[in-house]
Amino acid sequence: MILSSLRSAFDPNNLTKKLEELKSEQLSEGFFNDVKKVSRVGRESKLCEYKLNKINSIQSMIDNCQASIELLDEMDDKSIFEELNQTLSELEKKLDNAKLETLLSGKYDNYNAILTLHAGAGGTEAQDWTDMLFRMYSMYAEKNNFKLKVLDVLDGEEAGIKSISFLISGEYAYGYLKAEKGVHRLVRISPFDSNARRHTSFASVEVMPEIEDAPDIVIRPEDLKIDTYRSSGAGGQHVNKTESAIRITHIPSGIIVACQTERSQVQNRETAMKMLYSKLVEKQELEELEKLASIRGDIKKIEWGSQIRSYVFCPYTLVKDHRTNFEDSDIQSVMNGNIQEFINEYLKRTSVRG
Repeated sequence: MILSSLRSAFDPNNLTKKLEELKSEQLSEGFFNDVKKVSRVGRESKLCEYKLNKINSIQSMIDNCQASIELLDEMDDKSIFEELNQTLSELEKKLDNAKLETLLSGKYDNYNAILTLHAGAGGTEAQDWTDMLFRMYSMYAEKNNFKLKVLDVLDGEEAGIKSISFLISGEYAYGYLKAEKGVHRLVRISPFDSNARRHTSFASVEVMPEIEDAPDIVIRPEDLKIDTYRSSGAGGQHVNKTESAIRITHIPSGIIVACQTERSQVQNRETAMKMLYSKLVEKQELEELEKLASIRGDIKKIEWGSQIRSYVFCPYTLVKDHRTNFEDSDIQSVMNGNIQEFINEYLKRTSVRG
């Protein structure tokens, strides 16, 4: 029954047909002359293959379970029983994951995600909290086989990070990580306070889909102000020798994007333009729907009372999402990137509402 509903949601027959059409398109004359088409077709092909592999993997595990059950009917073998239990446990996790992905049907859910973290008021304490959040997302990406690439970073004066933008690449990266947009609150005994007092700090998380080009978004060269500067963040010795970093200001909207971690000015410009497209699409979506939740979510002022999630280290340990009321008392596990349950609860809640 579950596999049948997943087959209906994933529709393997249509996926196979679409994949054949996309591969045929890749073989057409002059295909590789259109860079934007190459990117689009490549992304769609990869998603089709991902979904087909997932449903086939689940079917294979079900077949293995059935074969093990048949063997157990013929012989009482403890090793077969243990192997069956292990496979059933893995199958349950895969089914839960697949069912969750059926909720990811938004326009940009299968895109890569660009995250930008900003430290709130509070100086070094808030900047250290921003650094901690970046580490959390880095570990989350690693645990889920996503790739992470830093795009721009502004270090704190004493410690931590004032702001950082980074790309997380992988299937449904934006679909999952859009759950993280909002203000995150930290409560702990500050290591920067000689009197060991408890501090509350805030950092905001913005999440956008990575959009290379949008047909209804027109960016005119005369509307861009492009500045070059020397990179100040991580990236090795090369970035500090030349003015390879790029800052682009879109004059009509006032949107500013920057990239400093590529090895050349040209590469930094290409990445910054992708960020600009994403922000302009975001702006258009917000204007059309007249609400902040369409792409970025409700990014409020970075202060008390506006947080979506609280991380309490003292006087007790607890991470609580204020949108879903989901809690986890193992705060170290959460800070080590185990945030999938928070994301799952958010997706289930928003799916029910939607």
